[in-house]
Amino acid sequence: MTNPASDHPLAAATALIHHSYLPPEGFVAPQPAVYKASTVIFPNVAAMRSRDWKDKSGYTYGLHGTPTTFMLEERLCALEGGLQCLLVPSGLAAIGSVSLAVLQPGDQVLIPDNAYGPGKELARGELARFGVEHIYYDPLDPQDLAARITPATRLVWLEAPGSVTMEFPDLCAQARICRERGVISALDNTWGAGLAFAPFDLLGDGRLGVDISIHALTKYPSGGGDVLMGSVMTRDAGLHMKLKLSHMRLGMGVGANDAEAVLRSLPSIGLRYRAHDEVARRLAVWLQDQPHIAQVLHPALPSSPGHAHWKALCGADRDGVGAAAGLFSVMIDPRHSQQQVDAFCDGLRLFGLGYSWGGPMSLVVPYDLASMRSRPSPQLREGTLVRFSIGLETFEDLQADLAQAMARAFAAGA
Repeated sequence: MTNPASDHPLAAATALIHHSYLPPEGFVAPQPAVYKASTVIFPNVAAMRSRDWKDKSGYTYGLHGTPTTFMLEERLCALEGGLQCLLVPSGLAAIGSVSLAVLQPGDQVLIPDNAYGPGKELARGELARFGVEHIYYDPLDPQDLAARITPATRLVWLEAPGSVTMEFPDLCAQARICRERGVISALDNTWGAGLAFAPFDLLGDGRLGVDISIHALTKYPSGGGDVLMGSVMTRDAGLHMKLKLSHMRLGMGVGANDAEAVLRSLPSIGLRYRAHDEVARRLAVWLQDQPHIAQVLHPALPSSPGHAHWKALCGADRDGVGAAAGLFSVMIDPRHSQQQVDAFCDGLRLFGLGYSWGGPMSLVVPYDLASMRSRPSPQLREGTLVRFSIGLETFEDLQADLAQAMARAFAAGA
């Protein structure tokens, strides 16, 4: 290769960087290309000066987007019904990004008492240090939410269903209260995944929805238990720009290979979601009849708190059974000790002991519920709570595993 500044050939090291070959255009394949970049090269100074990082008309710097991340953002908008999407390193980062973008000292944020634990810790820690007050409300009582909104309230977090205890709120009523009071509503839509219900169109007529939907893409969109990523989505252009400016100032970004992993999994999310749901629901029904189980917490079960709200919002899909994720919890009968409950979890052979959900392997976690709640929970029976994330194993194998572990761990307390 000849040096363009002289007639002398380029040194090998230089030629490897400045080689003139470009592949021909027109290559199309089922999977999108992966573009890795921090630096983005401009064709000339005029282009460098004129491009605006705030839209998707061009590229300025890897942190502000590449073809790979833009494609993932747009496909996620198609999934959840949003118009603008931002990618962040995790679901918790999505919660933090929203909080830092819309709250300032003297503001108040309302959080359901059964919300995702690390999000509550963020409010108790960083937000409190920054002068933002947080108040917990009863997720099953919309009037309690309404009563706690004050002139200082700037943000209301919603979660459907509640973390770990799986209560399903009257999401439509909650969103309506926030809209009537002029308060931003932000939903953790990880469980719904854009499949169980439409977060920006809760009534199906385009009039009522949340303002922001955050999603832990770590779960169902990824599907492999190997990616950490989150998204922040809205339909409001002004709100999106507020979020995007904060997103830029915080330096939020995701890696191209992680974006590719989510893009590869997205086409199968509907199939996987239904598979997780079907087996989880069958196991939940079976566990209701087991003598060691005091309560099964699954929104699709009539006995589960908030079932009527789940049915109204999620129960009208084409097969008539509604949509629910592969996640549920049980209250182990209080006659069984914590030691026995731990032995039950340890005795499971097909359930990994691990946090998160939405991957191919089933998971189990015992929880100390008393340390996670600030308000009484009369909807819950006494006992020790254990959460299951159902993977893609067969019902029969998981049922047999649960049966053998219960028989071994609870024999002395039967």
